[in-house]
Amino acid sequence: MNHLRFFTLCFFVLISVKNNAQVTEQNYRIYSVKAAKEIAIAEISEDMKNADVLFYGEEHNDSVTHYLEHKIFETLFQKYNSGIALSMEMFERDVQPIMNEYLTSDVREKNFKKDARVWSNYKDYRPMVEFSKLNKLDVICANAAGRYSNLAGRKGQKGLMDLPQESKKYFAPLPYDTASGKYHEKLVGLFDQGSSKKKKQPSMGESFSLVMAQSLWDATMAYSIHEYFEKNPTKKVFQVNGRFHSDEHFAAVTQLKKYNPKVRVLVISSGSDESFPNIDWKKFENQGDYIIITDPKVPKTYKD
Repeated sequence: MNHLRFFTLCFFVLISVKNNAQVTEQNYRIYSVKAAKEIAIAEISEDMKNADVLFYGEEHNDSVTHYLEHKIFETLFQKYNSGIALSMEMFERDVQPIMNEYLTSDVREKNFKKDARVWSNYKDYRPMVEFSKLNKLDVICANAAGRYSNLAGRKGQKGLMDLPQESKKYFAPLPYDTASGKYHEKLVGLFDQGSSKKKKQPSMGESFSLVMAQSLWDATMAYSIHEYFEKNPTKKVFQVNGRFHSDEHFAAVTQLKKYNPKVRVLVISSGSDESFPNIDWKKFENQGDYIIITDPKVPKTYKD
């Protein structure tokens, strides 16, 4: 490693430490469902020897989670070097060329952030993007753009089929599978809870909209990972998304298995809980292969 690269790496590590100064190992617990015990981050990296994709299901405003995502990604890089790639819900497929330009050229960050339509809390994900740029790692812009999920919610897959052919490369191939079984029940239940807080009954049309839009996101993220594997069969992928997209091996995980039944997947389900640090792991172990419970007392990066 040359001196410039070394000092640049140190700079980003210091920035990350500063942004997460309040987070320590006392603010989270990691539980392995298979081993039935609490473990350290290094054990997840070791377990990836026998897996292709590691889904990290997050709560988007959990500052402890963002600290851990970066730490786990760094640990995976230390073990697998250029054999690891980052995949993110937070970027949409149509901005992949912009991401590639930023990672490999002199495109300025302010232009990248504007043109890539970064999330309002991009500072939470920036350390992983910058780490990828520094170490020449691929970043997969995995999601379908909001305009397409909105269209799917209003008009179903027929609306997507009517789009120009050029547009269709930016989401999962049609027709895509929609949520079914327990995941469909979970989706509708989530919508019902949101509606009850607003003191209104959800309509059939509203439930259809949610299921169609969510299914497009899930299918598109899964297809983006599958497509990457087709071109890079020896790589491992660290996929970051909201936990609803991967908990219980539902959603994007199920969709990925349909595209590639042989893919080996591990799922992290992460979130805060008031029981921390005295956690009853049995309550959570159906959520994934690893359960991370974070300290609810650590300030969130933004309010819901």
